Amino acid sequence: YRSRKLPSKVERAPATMMNADMDAVEAENQVELEEKTRLINQVLELQHTLEDLSARVDAVKEENLKLKSENQVLGQYIENLMSASSVFQTTDTKSKRK
Repeated sequence: YRSRKLPSKVERAPATMMNADMDAVEAENQVELEEKTRLINQVLELQHTLEDLSARVDAVKEENLKLKSENQVLGQYIENLMSASSVFQTTDTKSKRK
């Protein structure tokens, strides 16, 4: 009778150890899955941030080009006003002294 019980305890021990090992592996897999999910979410968030920043850069570039064009027009307008006004005409001091 004892010889029969001894093998059954020995047989149960490896099964219990296998279940514990499987639980540990399963817990490790769960931790890895959670870490991967966290990293994926972080990458997606960074992608959205990059898209937003890229859109802002494009908008600023457009505004910059628009302002440059307006500045050129205003500069030309001011030059035309100055050349048409006698106040801004250059005087030749040498010819006036003679």
